[in-house]
Amino acid sequence: MALSDEERRRLEKLEQELAATDPDLDRELQGGMSRYRASAPTIYGLLAVLAGFALVLAGIITQLAFIGVAGFLMMVAGSHWFLNGLRGGHRTGHQT
Repeated sequence: MALSDEERRRLEKLEQELAATDPDLDRELQGGMSRYRASAPTIYGLLAVLAGFALVLAGIITQLAFIGVAGFLMMVAGSHWFLNGLRGGHRTGHQT
């Protein structure tokens, strides 16, 4: 459905007002959905959590504690990678 000339003018006016009042939001909206793309640490972290959970289950089934402990540690490390990936941060030792 095409916009009428009046609707098109109103839309352009709203876009100009948005750019003037909130340039950060305007830039973000112009950029599209790229910020929601999952990064490699996020994906690897999720896979590590799932693999760690599988190891915990394997440790319970086989009644071997070291397998369960290794799975738990893998889940903790995977959670760390996952959360760092969501924050978008590869930490370099300094705060911004």
